[in-house]
Amino acid sequence: MVHRIEVTPHDVMASRFAISPLMETKHTLWILSGVKGAGEWRTWAERMREPYQRLLRTYPGLAPMVALFRERYYNADFPAPPPTGVNTPVETELALVRATPLAQAHDEIARNLEGMPRPSESVREVLFSPNVVELFAEALAAIWQEIVSPIWPRFHAILERDVIQRAGQLATYGWAAALDDLNPRIRWHSDGVIEVRSSFPDETYRLDGRGMLFVPTVFPAGVSYYLDKSWPYAISYTARGTGIPPETTDGLAHLIGRTRTRLLLELATPATTTQLVTLLGLSLGTVGGHISALRNAGLITGNRTGRTVLYHRTPLGDSLVSRSPALGSSH
Repeated sequence: MVHRIEVTPHDVMASRFAISPLMETKHTLWILSGVKGAGEWRTWAERMREPYQRLLRTYPGLAPMVALFRERYYNADFPAPPPTGVNTPVETELALVRATPLAQAHDEIARNLEGMPRPSESVREVLFSPNVVELFAEALAAIWQEIVSPIWPRFHAILERDVIQRAGQLATYGWAAALDDLNPRIRWHSDGVIEVRSSFPDETYRLDGRGMLFVPTVFPAGVSYYLDKSWPYAISYTARGTGIPPETTDGLAHLIGRTRTRLLLELATPATTTQLVTLLGLSLGTVGGHISALRNAGLITGNRTGRTVLYHRTPLGDSLVSRSPALGSSH
């Protein structure tokens, strides 16, 4: 089954990439509730189990909201609507959730429950209560504040560098280049159609000049999308560069040092100095010194974009990283 999204030249101009702290908060709930795997974030997720369980006991809207989660089928949109800008503050997004009309919330919840086992009466009581919107908003705000916001700088750095690179590809090389590795379920056709493999019946959508919003996540969440006229049309996908290990132990680390190896690995996806500072957890001066050393060795290079420099590996750097397991062998 396939969803076809027809794209006009006006849609290409109107399309953009955006970052949503609230959508990442909802993705975090998917992980902590066990609906989806945490992938490279499993160590962090394990540390967050206890605070998540505590919040489940504290906020009456949290468990009913999690009870709605299901893969490859419709999930209510109002708890995490598509963002309105590139870096919309979470407070703005939560205000949009709280402004959801009650009738719309109940309609989306009813649609979400279609085909699911009937939830307990206590859960249904919350889901169809007159204050379900506020209960969901309070639960999301608590998850953001206690679980997501402490790690948000790292999340944001990963998401931001993905957005910068893909937006540049979109502007320079077109949609095929920008969407090429977005997700195996998404294909761009030269006739101006985005094709999304789906569990829903075949359907065709027209953007009508509104463009498409692309929202990355740090989690291995596959692909999700908003194709309801009540919302901006949006696709969420896993950002590049989320699988870099926090520690490196192979032979490359012995050759050039752990920090420079980690920096070289992070630059599988281009990044700015500021992003690397956040990703590595080091000072600006320390990161700058390592960048200078790697540039002098011909392993990385930088291209200026506006006021910032975007660093990426050279072919030599790529070769060194790809050969690093052999460097750690005893032969």
